[in-house]
Parts: sequence; structure tokens; C-alpha cells
Amino acid sequence: MARSFIEVEPDSHFPIQNLPYGVFRPRQGGLPRIGVAIGNYVLDLAALDRAGCFDKTAVSGKAVFARPSLNAFMAMGRPVWSELRSAIGRLLDAEEPTLRDNEKLRTAALHLQSEVEMLLPAEIGDYTDFYASKAHATHVGIMFRGKENALMPNWLHLPVGYHGRASSVVISGTEVRRPHGQMKPLDSAVPVFGPSRQLDFELEMGWLIGTGNEQGMPIPIEEAEDHIFGLVLVNDWSARDIQAWEYQPLGPFLGKNFATSLSPWVVPLEALAPFRVPAPKQEPDPLPYLRQKKLGSFDIQLEVYLQSEDLERQERIAASNYSNLYWTIAQQIAHHTVGGCNLQPGDLLASGTISGPDKESRGCMLELTWRGMEPLRMSNGEERVWLADGDRLTMTGWCQGDGYKVGFGEVTGRVLPALRLT
Repeated sequence: MARSFIEVEPDSHFPIQNLPYGVFRPRQGGLPRIGVAIGNYVLDLAALDRAGCFDKTAVSGKAVFARPSLNAFMAMGRPVWSELRSAIGRLLDAEEPTLRDNEKLRTAALHLQSEVEMLLPAEIGDYTDFYASKAHATHVGIMFRGKENALMPNWLHLPVGYHGRASSVVISGTEVRRPHGQMKPLDSAVPVFGPSRQLDFELEMGWLIGTGNEQGMPIPIEEAEDHIFGLVLVNDWSARDIQAWEYQPLGPFLGKNFATSLSPWVVPLEALAPFRVPAPKQEPDPLPYLRQKKLGSFDIQLEVYLQSEDLERQERIAASNYSNLYWTIAQQIAHHTVGGCNLQPGDLLASGTISGPDKESRGCMLELTWRGMEPLRMSNGEERVWLADGDRLTMTGWCQGDGYKVGFGEVTGRVLPALRLT
């Protein structure tokens, strides 16, 4: 097993087997630049590049790491990503002296994670949210349409999705204000306006597009993963009461566009390769352009924690797994582009809520409390049907290896009260 000269605890999400990318800025000052997480540190790729550590790679002379986003590096393509990942792995290896034995270079290139500010990893031009979990779609369908009509007629034939709002994608740690909008209570004949009373989270995974495609040129499913730079955790905050009134016939709008939180570290597909698993069996067989031959899913354990203002520590309220997704990321990309849509470097695609068959594996409050009929009880006696002001939601995810984890860190956010509108 590969081992870094930097000490990494067994429970750390960031061993040498991971090497996720992110954008950071030292708290003591300096411009944003690109780094890689290793243990409790951030490895400054811009500093290594200036020192000539990447002179024999395709990134040499391009200054792609002294930038406030990963977009330029992501646009260079998978062969370059693989080459650079190998170079970083060599520099961090326990037996390699180049960085290990150079105190001046180590001082310039290694920052404690506690001493940096993490920023959005990419300039996100477009954001697409899917609805890829069969358990989630079934649960929601049962609540609103009954068991006989739980899944809409198209759901088993294509990855359902919609175009979200990229401007309100925020980095983990950003506080989220309760939104206003129109709602129609069951006991009212007309809609009312005000702060959402049914604020929710959604446990999702997202992936950033590296290289895109030309407009009019679909991405074949067997090539789809070559366009994925890496995966992140996503909390797609949702105002269920606003969404319920507005979504017919065109889908979510104000109920979703106020905030989507992203984890800062982008885990490369190469780091996830040892954790590939089969996707759920699909019946009926999808149309030919959606048929995937290789293992299309990953064993990524996912957890959700809630901490209210009156709780001393966060408490786990849900545990799911990425492998619960019915539609794979390759299928979602193939479907997204089959009509000719052009994806671009930095585009964000997300899975939709990841729910499993068990109650604890439901990935949102709507399911966990079954539309408010089964409140969650916290250890201090508090109950939750929906999120309250002051609640902090934290999501985390990791793959468990033999003596190490490949993890995503966390995505977290606290709910602020709605603004007073005059």
C-alpha cells in the first residue's frame, strides 16, 4: 500500500490514495490557488509548479495552478490529469526525497487545512440536477400519488433531470437564509406569501465536467466518464411548500434556486476506481444509447448530521450509500448530451437525493419524516419535521479501503431566519 512521508491518520479522508483537488487561500493573506489535500495539510500546487516540480509534465509553463478555479486544469483532459496525479503521488511518497528532504520547499508548499480558507473549486457555468434514486422517486411518488402511481411513466426509461441555478451554488460553510415564496396551504383556497415553512435538505453527490463536447455532438456512454474530472458532496437545499405549489408543469424554481452547497474537495475518478460496484439491475433494459457495460456505481458511504442551537453536538439522522442510485453518472451524461447539448469545463451535474430502502437511508426530511407524519426526535427531546432556524446540516462521505479511507470531507451549512420583507 502506498504511504506518504506526511503522517495520515487511518480515519483521515485524505491519504495518498485520494489526492483530491481544491481551491484555497491562506488566511494570513495571498491570492487563491489550487491545492491537493493530504492528511491535515493542503499541498500548494502553484508553489510546486514555480519550484519546477512539474517541468516534465504537460502543465509546465501553463500556470494553471495559480488561478482561482480548476477550470483551466480540468479543460486539459484525462491524460494530463492522470500524469499530474502520478507526479503528485511520487512527490508525496515516503521514499521520495524531493519534497520530503527540502525544508524550504515543504514550508512553501504545505499549509495546515486549519489555516486556509476553502473556495468554490470551479467556475460553474451550468448546473443540472437529476432524480436518479429509485427509492427516493418511489417514496415521493407514494406520498403524492399513491403506490399504484409512484413512478411516473418515463422514470424507468430515462434519467429525469432539470436545469438548476448555478449562481447560487455556494461553498461548504456558507450560511443559508430561509427563502420567501408562494405557498398554498391545504386549508386555503388561494396561495399565501411568506417564508418557507418546509425547509429541507437533499443528500446528493455531484460531479464536475472536465472536458466538454461540441454542440450537436453527443457523448457516447462508453466515453462519458472520460469527461468527468471528479466528484463532490452536494446539499441541494429545498423549500418543499414553495416547490409543491410552483412545480407543475415546468418543475422546480424558487423552491430550489436559493442555495446549493458544495464540498470543497474534488475527488478524482481514479481515486474511486477500487470501489466500483455494479449499479442496480435496470428493468426494463434502457434504450441502446443508455446501456452501460462496465461497473457503473461506487461504494461510497454517506451520512447526514443535524445540530440544533440547543444540541451540544451534532447527531446522525441519515445514512445512505451512493450505490443506491439507479441511474449511473455515465447514463446521466449520455442522456444529457444525446440531443446535442454541449457540456463545458466546470459544469456541475448532481444525482438528486440519494435514498435507500430503509428509513435511516432516506436522504431528505421529506422522506425521513414521511411528509411530517413521523417527526424526528433528537437526544434532547427536540423534534423535527422540517429544518428550523439555527439548525446546522453536515453531510460526509467516504469509501472504506483496507486500512485507509478515500473521503470527501464535509459539506455543511446553517439555516438563517428569513429576511423581514416590508
